[in-house]
Amino acid sequence: MSETVPTILRALASSVAAASKAGEIIKNVLTKGDLGIVDKGVNDLQTEADRSAQKCIVQTLRSKFPGMTIIGEEDISLTASVPSDWIVKDEPGFITSLSCPSNLHEITDKDIVAWVDPLDGTREFTEGFLDHVTVLIGLAVKGKPLCGVIHQPYYTEDGVVKGRTLWAVVGVGFGGFQLKPALNDKLIVTVTRSHSDKILEDALIKLNPDGIVRVGGAGHKAIMLIEGIAHAYIVPTKGLKRWDTCAVEAILESVGGKVTDIHGNKYVYSKETNASNDTGIIAAIDEISHKKCQSVFQEQENDAACSLKS
Repeated sequence: MSETVPTILRALASSVAAASKAGEIIKNVLTKGDLGIVDKGVNDLQTEADRSAQKCIVQTLRSKFPGMTIIGEEDISLTASVPSDWIVKDEPGFITSLSCPSNLHEITDKDIVAWVDPLDGTREFTEGFLDHVTVLIGLAVKGKPLCGVIHQPYYTEDGVVKGRTLWAVVGVGFGGFQLKPALNDKLIVTVTRSHSDKILEDALIKLNPDGIVRVGGAGHKAIMLIEGIAHAYIVPTKGLKRWDTCAVEAILESVGGKVTDIHGNKYVYSKETNASNDTGIIAAIDEISHKKCQSVFQEQENDAACSLKS
């Protein structure tokens, strides 16, 4: 079957399975109680769950797609052996049976760059905000996000922690969630829970949204948009990386959303690029919401230019 299924679908299917396994690993680390926290810098923590989840994802993808470029958040050695059950062999049929346009059949593993955040929302993980935690895997081709996976290990339904995996292929389909429209004629934005600064707060004053939702994790904020809780997710300054936004961009674009920097420019997700999203992010569920947010940043730029001239 692997000979007839397009490589990009197999890569997405393996990413879905690996993200789910990574979620199990994350929960196991928390259950054992020793998080093995390392402070990488300001507002930047790493735990044993981050490290183990990344090893699981990278080794799984490497075992099947040796030509793929994999860029993970954690700077860790991947030469050591890992438990055999961390290398996931599953390729879910609901992904591999999708119908693809002919151009996607031509993609090889060498064309794919995987951007991996093994545990998005590490600070929230260490502080007990477990529903904020996600696993992110984005697959980019020719510098553009094509496939996205967001696994939410602590997703709760009817009082039971079940976990869930959201996935999408731009122009092909999506699954694992139902798109819920946000309120019309409103603008509710979601922003950082713990990393705010004056630039963000000034932008929020100018934007004057109908509501502000402060939560952790880029993946979790994307889910806020998908579930109709917010219209847009804004980060006016650098801080996010490509592994935070590749999967998010693919999933949002698959449902009609838009993700750019604050100037309206697209980030490039090629293997040669700098990983840092230096000019912020506007992620919106629709074009109108995106335009409202971008207009505020444009106004701020114009005000700053006028101040310099005077």
